[in-house]
Amino acid sequence: MTINNTPPRGSAPQSKEETASSLLRINKAIAQAGICSRRRADEFIAKGKVRVNNLPVSSPGMKVDPLHDVIEVDGKKIAPGGTEQQHLYLLLNKPVRTVTTLSDPQGRKTVLDLFPEAIKKRRIFPIGRLDYCSEGLLLMTTDGNLTQKMTHPSFNHPKEYEVHVSGTVTADTVKTMSSGMVLAEGDHLRSVNVNIISRMGKTTTLRMILRQGVNRQIRRMCRDFGLKVLKLKRIRQGTITLGTLAPGTFRELTSQEITDLKKSIH
Repeated sequence: MTINNTPPRGSAPQSKEETASSLLRINKAIAQAGICSRRRADEFIAKGKVRVNNLPVSSPGMKVDPLHDVIEVDGKKIAPGGTEQQHLYLLLNKPVRTVTTLSDPQGRKTVLDLFPEAIKKRRIFPIGRLDYCSEGLLLMTTDGNLTQKMTHPSFNHPKEYEVHVSGTVTADTVKTMSSGMVLAEGDHLRSVNVNIISRMGKTTTLRMILRQGVNRQIRRMCRDFGLKVLKLKRIRQGTITLGTLAPGTFRELTSQEITDLKKSIH
């Protein structure tokens, strides 16, 4: 079944120019409303969970007018006219033993539990992931379009970490990590910027900058060199730095930070 894009009954007539300028692809309209990324919206559409003006959507390429069409995702109406100005952009210092998901079947604390109800109701979600035992910078937003761009495999946003390890870190270890290596499972890694920051007894602090999104990459790299990760903290993602934000707390990004972040992905 197809859906036309005529305004609902009772709405004011629009000129052709006004109509054309207000139309968006359905997946983009859903993303801009902060429901999910465009890719996730496509999945909802494929499963028949998206309706416009009470009719099912069969194509992610269908265009809608978010200001006038009634859009439902999985039975819930989305707010009309979602715009970038309405989006939330938050910086969270994720503590350890917190999962980077919106819910957890094992009942563990999630990053969503760190926010007040008023923000939860805005349907924020994390940009990327930070594993259960890692801590530090995690961006949270309602902007699905930004999330899709920043988490796409082709995106090379630098992520910087402080890594405390036990074991012997040799010059050859740093050289191999820096030039690119193959993990024990066969994953081929790009070069990683690795610097030794300090040593204390058998403990070494490394500064590592990655431009790749391999799951648990740092922990697996260290494992292959017989190093045990004692602490892993992300301190920068692209143009955004963690600063002195306390663990478990968050703040809104400044207007300049949002502008710089968006510029960095175009």
